Amino acid sequence: MTLLAGRLSTSNNGMHDDFAEKLRLALDALSMSRGRFAAELGVDKSLVGRWASGAVIPSAANRERITHLLASKRPGFSLLDWKREISDFAMLFGASAQKVVERADDPFHASLLQIVQPSIDANVGAYEGFWRTTHASLFEQGRFCQQYGIIRRASSGVLDFEGGADGIRYRGAMFPVAGQLFCIGGENVRHLPSFMIFNVMAVPKISFMDGLVLTANSPLRIPTAYPVICERIADLSGDRARDEAYMAELMRRPEAMEDSSLLPPVMREHLLRGVDSDTAKGIGGMMLTASLSPQLGEIIALSQRQI
Repeated sequence: MTLLAGRLSTSNNGMHDDFAEKLRLALDALSMSRGRFAAELGVDKSLVGRWASGAVIPSAANRERITHLLASKRPGFSLLDWKREISDFAMLFGASAQKVVERADDPFHASLLQIVQPSIDANVGAYEGFWRTTHASLFEQGRFCQQYGIIRRASSGVLDFEGGADGIRYRGAMFPVAGQLFCIGGENVRHLPSFMIFNVMAVPKISFMDGLVLTANSPLRIPTAYPVICERIADLSGDRARDEAYMAELMRRPEAMEDSSLLPPVMREHLLRGVDSDTAKGIGGMMLTASLSPQLGEIIALSQRQI
């Protein structure tokens, strides 16, 4: 994942040109896929891809056509605006330059998208909105944590998510496939990836999801899987700057619930299914872990004898 630090192209006069990252930012802010942008512009999708990757600098005529199309989406936009600093350029589209995430040029996400594309759910917009996640704490006995996040369509045609609490930020990509949501992301503190799979109810607007998180987020980086519930708490406003401000407000909330007894019993039972009361009181007792233990040496020795 690259935070507006994509490759810089070099123009004919030898100067660096940040047109590519500005184009990516504009497409992301407008929730426009490269295919849709290419269709409206009347060019091949691969050409838009080369512009957005920085492999090709558009000609003066094409840059003017691109500007005209963007101006139809953001009135007042002009050729002079391409000369703005990236942060000022982002403000024109109601975006935050520090938060725009581009994945279409990431080889991993591009390869994954190519694999799952035939099965991607058509109505990806049903997932867009503000969400709250709830799960058992990995660090404190018998407590639960809640984090807040936002899901939006990305220029690549799938979904981006961002969320967090208490200074921790999570970002990643989501792939809605055949009634389930597959997620790959990372966080800004330990810089570790996480993998999530959610079950989704097939309704016009998704409002509830539950699934599993697989990560290594404990102090000892032990692989850990645990159940999580996601609830929609609000829809997007359509104004990116307003949505960014609301997201920032949500993420200032503390992660750990002050009183876990306030969690509805049905939700508590769902998150603790199959866990007895004594185990639930222990740290990590509600998680499936894969710690490096002395038994592992015995398992390896036994398997080698069987070969």
